[in-house]
Amino acid sequence: MNNPVLACTKLKKSYWQGKLEVPVLNDIELAIGEGERVAVMGASGSGKSTLLHVLGGLDRPDAGQVTVQGEDVWAMSELARGNLRNRALGFVYQFHHLLAEFTALENAAMPLLIRRLDKADAFAEAERWLTEVGLGHRLDHRPGELSGGERQRAAIARALVTRPACVLMDEPTGNLDRHTAEHIQKMLIDLNEKHALSFLIVTHDPGLAGRMQRVLNIKDGQLMIEAR
Repeated sequence: MNNPVLACTKLKKSYWQGKLEVPVLNDIELAIGEGERVAVMGASGSGKSTLLHVLGGLDRPDAGQVTVQGEDVWAMSELARGNLRNRALGFVYQFHHLLAEFTALENAAMPLLIRRLDKADAFAEAERWLTEVGLGHRLDHRPGELSGGERQRAAIARALVTRPACVLMDEPTGNLDRHTAEHIQKMLIDLNEKHALSFLIVTHDPGLAGRMQRVLNIKDGQLMIEAR
């Protein structure tokens, strides 16, 4: 793949239980293209979340390379890596991780405020994305005043507000009822197709995985193409 937005080569990661080494990732190779949406499935404990954390610059691998827009994530300083995450990566988790004391608008603007963007510009961009995900009428509501689906929409807007090269999602619909999850799934596909966003989504949900362009299965520390 030419110029992937996110890639890794020969990625290895183990954990230790006392003196026992537990391999989790074993020579993982992956490349995500611009506008591509990819699902990663696998049994609990197979290393799906670990893979996302390593790719996202949150957990250092034992070996291998991760690049985001051609930049070597683990060859740079911690400060530079944090700046890269803020600029080029978005994160969405099963639980929204919104800050309870702030409004939806303030939460969505947070990555831009951390970047020290002018407050008015940050809020304007956050409002744009909140409107895009269907929350334009809930800007001033705090997380406790939003439904589960609305909180996840706000979290997605926060992930997109920096216009990242790739969005990493860990079970983004795992904490939602089926009806709400289906609405969120459709919204993600619409966002992907409208804005050429790249998504790497860890999920147990075959319905969500089925909407992806590629489905990979992690087993014994390796990624395999899932039969469609």
